[in-house]
Amino acid sequence: MRLRHRDGTTVHLAYCTNVHPAETLPDLLDRLDRHAVPAAALLGDERLGGGRLGVGLWLPAPVAAHLAADAAAVRRLRAELTARGLETVTLNGFPYRGFGDPIVKGRVYHPDWTTPDRARYTADLAAVLAGLLPDDAARGSVSTLPLAWRTPWDRARAAQATERLRALGHALADIEARTGRTIRVGLEPEPGCVVETIEQAVRHLAGTDPRRIGVCLDACHLAVAHEEPGTALDRLAAAGVPVVKTQASCAMVVPRPADPEHRRAAVEWVEPRYLHQVREAAGGHLGVPPLAVDDLPEALEWPGGLPARNPWRVHFHVPLHADPPPPLTTTRPALLDTLDALFGGRRALTDHVEVETYTWTALPDGVAGTTRHRDRDLATDIAAELDWTRRTLLTLGLTPASATATGESTTAEIPSTPEPTR
Repeated sequence: MRLRHRDGTTVHLAYCTNVHPAETLPDLLDRLDRHAVPAAALLGDERLGGGRLGVGLWLPAPVAAHLAADAAAVRRLRAELTARGLETVTLNGFPYRGFGDPIVKGRVYHPDWTTPDRARYTADLAAVLAGLLPDDAARGSVSTLPLAWRTPWDRARAAQATERLRALGHALADIEARTGRTIRVGLEPEPGCVVETIEQAVRHLAGTDPRRIGVCLDACHLAVAHEEPGTALDRLAAAGVPVVKTQASCAMVVPRPADPEHRRAAVEWVEPRYLHQVREAAGGHLGVPPLAVDDLPEALEWPGGLPARNPWRVHFHVPLHADPPPPLTTTRPALLDTLDALFGGRRALTDHVEVETYTWTALPDGVAGTTRHRDRDLATDIAAELDWTRRTLLTLGLTPASATATGESTTAEIPSTPEPTR
C-alpha cells in the first residue's frame, strides 16, 4: 500500500508478519495465503490505491541464511509475493527465531549485537531484501535489536557492538555496490534495553554510517518511555541519524493503577508469552526518567511494585483502532502525535510505515472482539488496522500514490473503525 507525501516522497504502508510467525518458507507462504491475501481482498483496489498490499516480512535466522546463499530462492520468493498481490520493502529483524514459541519473553533479545550471529543474521536479511525490493522502490529497511538487553553490559560489550555495527555499514555498502539497491538498518529502541531512549540511540550510533544505519521509531516504545515525538525527532535530526522506518503501534495504559478496579482490569493482561515492560512517570519532575519494572506482574506486586501514583504505560501492543474495555485506555494520542511529527510537515521524515500489532492472540477477552487462545480471523484485524492507519495518514495530507482507483468502492466489508481522532 503506497501513499504520496506533499514533498513527492512515496510512503510505503505495510503490516508486520510477526503477527503470524512462521519458521519455514512453506509455512510463511501458507500464512500469507491465510491472512495477507484475504486482508488485501478486504481492503480492495480502492483502499490499496491500485497497488499491492505491503508485508513487512519476519524471516527467522535459518530461513534468512538459506535465502542469502541462494539468489534463485530469493527470486522464487519474490515471484510468490507478486503472484499474491504483495510487496516487501521492509523486514523485521528483531526476533532471531522462535517468535511463535509458547514463551518468548527475554529470549527475543538473544543473540545480541555483541555476537557474530546477530551481525550475520542482519547482513543476511539485508542481502535478501535487496532481491525482494520492487524495482521502483527507493530503498529497503530492516529493523533490529537495540544492541542488547541492558544487563549484562559493560565497555567491552559496547565496543564489540559498535565494531559490529560499523562492519554492518560496510556490508550494506557492498550490497548496494553489487545490486544497486539501498538497504538501511534501524536500531529499534525498546524499554529495558541498552538503547531504550532516543538519546541513547544517538550516543550508541555515533561513528556508524548515517547513510545506512539509523533508528526504527516504534510509537509504542516511544510512548512507554514517556518521550515526546517532536523532541525525539529533533534530537535525531540534530545528530544526523535517519528514521529508517516507523512502526505504528500503541501501548496499553492503566490510568489509575492504585484504584482496585483499574488493578483488576490490568491483571487480565498478564500473559505468559511476551515481556510487558511497565513505566510510570516520576511525578512530573523534568528530566527524571520514569519509574520502571520489566514485566506487568512485577508492577502489580503489592507491596513492592510500582508506587501507582501516576498512570502506567505498558509495553503491550494493542490494536491501533480499538480501545480496550474500560477503565483501561491506550497511547493512541501518542501514536497520532508521532505520525503527525513524521508526516505533518513539509518533508516526510521517513518513507516506511509498518503496523506491528503482533499480540492479537495474546489480548484478553473483549478487546476488539478478541477471545484469548483462539485462532483469530487475523485477516480482518490486519485490514482494519491498515485502513485506520491509511485514513490517519490521509488526514495528514498524504494522498493515494495511484490515481487509477475511481468510482464506487468494490471492496469487501471491513468492520467499522473510529476516525483517527485524539
